[in-house]
Amino acid sequence: NASKLKFRLENGLKVVLDCGLTVYPPRGEYQLTVSSVSPAGKGSLALALEQLKQKLSEKGYFDPSTKKNLPKFPKNVALITSSTGAALQDMLRVAEKRWALTKFTIFNTLVQGEGAAAMIAENISVADSKKYDVIILARGGGSIEDLWAFNEEIVAEAVFAAKTPILTGIGHEIDFTIADFVADV
Repeated sequence: NASKLKFRLENGLKVVLDCGLTVYPPRGEYQLTVSSVSPAGKGSLALALEQLKQKLSEKGYFDPSTKKNLPKFPKNVALITSSTGAALQDMLRVAEKRWALTKFTIFNTLVQGEGAAAMIAENISVADSKKYDVIILARGGGSIEDLWAFNEEIVAEAVFAAKTPILTGIGHEIDFTIADFVADV
């Protein structure tokens, strides 16, 4: 069951267990059969996020020296987001007012739920291979669960591996994801 956990079990980690107790009477031995584990004092997603941040930091994914510069006047921009989300319309409206000469190519992408992280990573790779000036990775706000696809290691790896500068606009102003920390801006 431990393989299904969002966080990594470590020695010394304080946890809360849901379990059943059985007794083997001939030897007086007790056995706990664990059905779920959660970190004591914090949620499993918060702990998983901390653990992944530590791992990626050690690999240099957040190092400022790896950040690529954005072009001053991008002409061709890949926009990786949901084509039905309000975030897309907001970005296009602002871009039209500020710099109408930019051409946007929209990569319709799942931005939450099962399969979203893999689709995000795939679309980053596809957009990167097409030589855009910039890739924007975006979605509107939501709960930590809604934004979780942007905290998956597969997305962090795709962002880090991209040769094209990537900027993120994920969630509300107070939200931060692993993708934000790995991205160039």
